[in-house]
Amino acid sequence: MKKKLLALMLVLSVNLLAMDKTDKNELPLPNSGEVTLTLGEYTRLVELATKPAKKPEMPPIPYAIKRADLKLKVNNESVLGTVQFQGEVFAKGPTKVPLTTGMTVLDAHQDGKALPLEQENGTHTAVLPGAAEFSVTLDTGVRLGIEAGRASFSLPVPPAGSVRLSLAIPGDHTNVRINPGLITERNSDHGQTTIEATLAPGQPVTIWWATREIAAPVAPREARFLSEVKTLVSVSEADLRIAALADISVVQGDPAQFVVEVPAGYELTGVTGASLESSELQSGVLILKVSAPALRNHQFLISMEKSIDTAKADAPFLSFKEAQRETGEVLVEGAGTMELTAKEGGSLKRMDLKETNPYLRSLARFPLQAAFRYHRQPTEPPTLALEWLRFPDSSVLAAVAERAVVTTLVTSEGRSLTEVKLTIKNQAQPFLKVELPAGASILSADVAGEKVKPVEGPDGNRVPLLRPGFRPTDSYAVTFVFMHSGAPFAKKGDSELSLPKMDVPISFLQWEVFLPEQYKVKDFGGDAIATNLLPMSFQDATEGLDHLAYFVSDAQPVNTFSGPQFVNTNGGSFGTPSAGPLLPGQLGGFVTDPQGAVIAGAQVRATNLDNGSQRTTTTDSSGRWAIAGMPAGRVKIEVDKQGFKKAASTRDLDSTRPLEDDVKLNVGEANTTVEVTAEAPIIEGLNPRSDDRHKERDKSKSAQALQTNASSNVMNLQRKVAGVLPVRIDVPRAGNSYRFVRPLVLDEETKVTFNYKNK
Repeated sequence: MKKKLLALMLVLSVNLLAMDKTDKNELPLPNSGEVTLTLGEYTRLVELATKPAKKPEMPPIPYAIKRADLKLKVNNESVLGTVQFQGEVFAKGPTKVPLTTGMTVLDAHQDGKALPLEQENGTHTAVLPGAAEFSVTLDTGVRLGIEAGRASFSLPVPPAGSVRLSLAIPGDHTNVRINPGLITERNSDHGQTTIEATLAPGQPVTIWWATREIAAPVAPREARFLSEVKTLVSVSEADLRIAALADISVVQGDPAQFVVEVPAGYELTGVTGASLESSELQSGVLILKVSAPALRNHQFLISMEKSIDTAKADAPFLSFKEAQRETGEVLVEGAGTMELTAKEGGSLKRMDLKETNPYLRSLARFPLQAAFRYHRQPTEPPTLALEWLRFPDSSVLAAVAERAVVTTLVTSEGRSLTEVKLTIKNQAQPFLKVELPAGASILSADVAGEKVKPVEGPDGNRVPLLRPGFRPTDSYAVTFVFMHSGAPFAKKGDSELSLPKMDVPISFLQWEVFLPEQYKVKDFGGDAIATNLLPMSFQDATEGLDHLAYFVSDAQPVNTFSGPQFVNTNGGSFGTPSAGPLLPGQLGGFVTDPQGAVIAGAQVRATNLDNGSQRTTTTDSSGRWAIAGMPAGRVKIEVDKQGFKKAASTRDLDSTRPLEDDVKLNVGEANTTVEVTAEAPIIEGLNPRSDDRHKERDKSKSAQALQTNASSNVMNLQRKVAGVLPVRIDVPRAGNSYRFVRPLVLDEETKVTFNYKNK
């Protein structure tokens, strides 16, 4: 330590002497090779000198193959080509890089120079200098496997970042398949097919194709084929149209074209086919060129037409030249109403319409008239002479609604929800056109109980009347629900409800409007009739609409019964009509017990006291009875039912008006009779009797109560809102119903107006 301090002091003294000799204005410069350090810096340098040197970091992988390009060509029974690898070596010094497995390597190159390869466990490996990019090309080959009708080979795919394949195969339009892999481009030129594909790295791929086009060339064989022609002959008012569906079955050779003779006078309107490449008409001969001669089956659809000005014509038969056998079917249809006579000849034989080919029947658009089949014979060609008598067409209704039951729920905000139930008889109409009021939209629809989707068009909405697989043979139900925004109710004012136009005639429309209970309404108007304004017999009838069809004019009811009319059995019983109003000269009524319950099966006998003629009937399930054909005059009506006392009454029957007699049976012995004699009318023939006036007044009160009670239709629609319809609306749960009817609605709106006041 003392030696070090002495050396340091010696150095400092030398430096001070040198500073004295230098100019005071110049800074002293250290001698070359000597550095003056502080003790701390010197200690730090000594510590750094004693630390071990840091080792260089090694790369995570020694090499990487970025891309592999395979260019192969099929030659005889092998597949030859090159595989080019592009990659990079990261490690320093020589590095082994595995290239391929499962290929026969003929040669290897790198930068134009030969590259030696090693084999390790069947893998061809190259030894490459370190830390540099490389490009290695291998000349390789793969064995080609040829089976019956198929050639294939398995290709090992190098584990590169991306792998591209270019493959050339002899033959035009060869259908090459690769699995796994993706063909990105396909070209056919100069007798060979070239494909470009992207392969999955590291996964073996199988490539195969049909061997017909790579087989050794052979002498062409004579083409032999069979033809079957299914012909549809359409007879219209101005022309005769032919649609021929031809099936060609090739049994020998590879025919590139087929020749068809076009009948004289016919104009070709269309030729199509899956394998058809082109068609050409030359001097009445149609040449059909196909794109794939190797196919064993071809199908063509040939259509043509000819103008006619007479009521007779000969049906043509298409014939393919050089066909070894020709068979076919002929189906005749007629446009419009006609009586057609078809006279067959030659090898043409008549057959049942149901036996014809379904594809041929699918081409028909008009009623089918006749069907034939044939097997063409060289000496006996088929012939078909057609002659027809056309009748003028008469218009018919495609669809009609026998009944419409409409239910409308109105909220206090003025919104309305309406359900329309139609009983439809439909011939062929697919849709119902509905012109909704402004601000309305259809929410749901169903046909015969199954949901369908409404369609919105530029001229109105469409509700389907038919659905797939549904072929109605009788009346069925079509229902749709629509919502209208409306206008909010005030404390009082006027309101209007309307039903949309529908393009089918409606025989009878019944409309129930359900309003919230806080509104009192009056002064109904519009083009529908309030039910409580109609005669009582008609009001009773409207409750049995399931069995009744009505046609009303000027609010006067006329009844048309859907069931059988009265049956006379020589003064015996007369059948009771379906529930409905009585006609003039008829008598009828209801039979009830003391509690007002109807009595079914009661015997009713009417006796004319002037001539002794009698008529009998029984009450139906609703307790109603009716008798027709009774002569006018004093009539005794007797009602009998086991367990009740007999009832009898005497009434005057006028042939100009109906007679209603409601009978109440009291419980008691059957041999006890309660007889009531009616009083004489106040004004004979015109004014009702006093008991009739009371009865009419009582019925009016009952009708008024019935008018405000909600039906099951209202409750059903309320339930629909809760769980079925795709809409949220607060429908009223308590309120009053108002019923309206309208007969024979023909594509027009139905409106109801009324005054309201908040209670």
